[in-house]
Amino acid sequence: MRIAVARFSHETCTFCPNPTTVEMFEKGGIFHGEEVIERYRGIPTYVNGFIKVAEEEGVELVGILDASRAYGGSSGSWLTKECFEKYSNGIAKGLKKAGHLDGLLLSLHGGMAAQRFLKPEAEVVRRARKAVGDIPIMVTLDLHANEDHELTDAADAVFILKEFPHTDSEEIGMVAARCMVATVRGEFKPTMAIRKPGVISPSVLQGTSFYPAKDIYERCREWEAKEEDAYCVSAAMGFAYADVPDGGATVIAVTNGNQELAERIAQDVSDFIWSVRGALTGKEVPKTKEGVDKVLEAVGMGVRPVIVADHSDRMGDSTHILRELLAQGARNFAVTTIADPKAIREIEKRGGLGAKVTVKVGGYACKYSGEPVELTGEVEFLDDGSYERTGPMGRGAKATLGTVAALNLGSNNHVVLTQTLHQVTDDGIFHRLGIDFEGLDIIVLKSRVHFRAFYEGVAGKIIEIDAPGLGPADLTQQEYKNEPKDIYPIGEKWRK
Repeated sequence: MRIAVARFSHETCTFCPNPTTVEMFEKGGIFHGEEVIERYRGIPTYVNGFIKVAEEEGVELVGILDASRAYGGSSGSWLTKECFEKYSNGIAKGLKKAGHLDGLLLSLHGGMAAQRFLKPEAEVVRRARKAVGDIPIMVTLDLHANEDHELTDAADAVFILKEFPHTDSEEIGMVAARCMVATVRGEFKPTMAIRKPGVISPSVLQGTSFYPAKDIYERCREWEAKEEDAYCVSAAMGFAYADVPDGGATVIAVTNGNQELAERIAQDVSDFIWSVRGALTGKEVPKTKEGVDKVLEAVGMGVRPVIVADHSDRMGDSTHILRELLAQGARNFAVTTIADPKAIREIEKRGGLGAKVTVKVGGYACKYSGEPVELTGEVEFLDDGSYERTGPMGRGAKATLGTVAALNLGSNNHVVLTQTLHQVTDDGIFHRLGIDFEGLDIIVLKSRVHFRAFYEGVAGKIIEIDAPGLGPADLTQQEYKNEPKDIYPIGEKWRK
């Protein structure tokens, strides 16, 4: 049995100012052939899940193409037409050259947005289908996928993560691969039903360790446990910062040849999501000053470390929380990270490592970034800041950052500068930079929920702050053009 594997993945924030181009994907790294498989071996990812099942079942995996690491991540806006065409067609061409195939495992995201292709993942599958013909095509998606029936019409089965932070990528990869093997052997007949509950929610409220997302996924698992034919019940929460016509939550049920059951399950989970829509969208997250007040109050009571989620910053250069911490005289803090390659170059020019410098950082990428903050401090790190991840979000994988600068401002205050937006999800970067992680009272992260996989175990308290940014908790602040007109809470009928 020969099963092809391909990846084309991007979580696209269409409100960001700069398009995602071929150059950004090439800078992040494009892989072909055996590299598509081997680069993930031993790392908890979808593909390592494919590998584990293939080794158990004596299946040959055939790597085709991997385009999943665009430089800057979701700080890039709409994929250009050239970019989408290059990699979607690249997968199709690779499949045609691969020889006999029994199936195709496609690792996509679901939150991609591309110019001229408003439902890009479905288009990727259609092009792949044209290349391979009538063999099973099965798709894995991120929990933040925006999808509708066009994807389920094109694919044989679709499987979505159930955890946010995404600690179950390998598990879902194995679920998809086992379904593929059983289908090729004629032991399984994948049958799907899909529903769109009509709810769109901010990422910061979608964490699966708390209500209501936790309850949604428990309901999915209950269906899988009680119905023999219910193979996989999935719910994507959607990615609210991609302004696309299939935006919002999606429910997909995969059964073994039981269409009636698939329809019943999908409707039930969809109805449940609708019933908790208020909790998914209505929580008030403190703004900058109020949030920093809460942080310093907690530190003053001896709570440490306080983890601050600067969740709305999609460009990586927001200065609002840093400015407020300095204004209120905060001590023992680290802001990790602020994206500012220009400031890094200035630091290099002004003496580099060990020098005392004054430099303006951040506040340049968009109107929500805030004003640049002038910092004076000692350059405590200036080098390639790439590090090995230590937490559940990809333990053992390398975070490639390029040149990183860290400034010690005194009072044990640290500001880390990176080339582009970077989500810190564990303590690996602190070890690399030589910053005493355990000596910090306050740690500011550019993250929504992923940081919780590691930091919930070490935090004295977690405080989310809704500073100005392109990913706000209140979605009614955004100007949508393509989302469904009746979707809650941003559709026209709800705005009225």
